[in-house]
Amino acid sequence: MSNDLEKSECLNKMIFFGQHSLERALKEYVAHYHSERNHQGLDNQLIDPGEEIGCVAGKIECRERLGGLLKSYCRNAA
Repeated sequence: MSNDLEKSECLNKMIFFGQHSLERALKEYVAHYHSERNHQGLDNQLIDPGEEIGCVAGKIECRERLGGLLKSYCRNAA
């Protein structure tokens, strides 16, 4: 899915109540974009991977942002 399509689909499912709710949603999206979403232009790597990325031990967890509109999966660091 292209980045622009992902953003528009996410925004189409949200109702904002003022500037604060819009800023919060954008902050969550940017955090997802930089640390949880693979990027084709970077050989399907993350822009800013966390310490747990690449671990082979631990339980796989689903992380949700924006009420479940954005999801990512990773291993819980042991």
